[in-house]
Amino acid sequence: MDYTIVGKVINTHGIQGEVKVFPITSDLERFSYLEKAYIGEKKLPVFLQRVRYHKGIVIIKFREFDDINQVIRFLNDFIYVDDEHRIELPENHYFIHDLMDCDVFDISGNKIGIIKDILQTGGNDVYVIDDGSNGKEYLIPAVKRFIREIDISDKMIIIDPIEGMIE
Repeated sequence: MDYTIVGKVINTHGIQGEVKVFPITSDLERFSYLEKAYIGEKKLPVFLQRVRYHKGIVIIKFREFDDINQVIRFLNDFIYVDDEHRIELPENHYFIHDLMDCDVFDISGNKIGIIKDILQTGGNDVYVIDDGSNGKEYLIPAVKRFIREIDISDKMIIIDPIEGMIE
């Protein structure tokens, strides 16, 4: 089964087993109708009992845990959904985790590097590309002007940078 990351546990909340989750999804409300999720590297199945929102953070109570000591081990773990239950994105929209570690090439076929981070700026995302050899990072706005092709299945992105963008 394949999984999609929807959030990251950033802290506990109270003593009754609730966790604070930083959402990694464009649809914050998706947690309200999510019944089952998976947590951590081992993808432990959990069922959502209660969901609340506070200042852009999701507070989740899992049915399986009733004590802070049971959930503290999940700090910094990701929360996943199986791909069968992930939301459908519009055309030319991608999940952040699908873009991570994609090889990036220019239109001439020269390898620029690998996507190591994605900055969500408001207007558009910005891809952080690590060149892998010289310790350089390049910031490429995720707009049609620069992004020519994205092939998630082959983990490859082709860009058309302007002069001075890649030096």
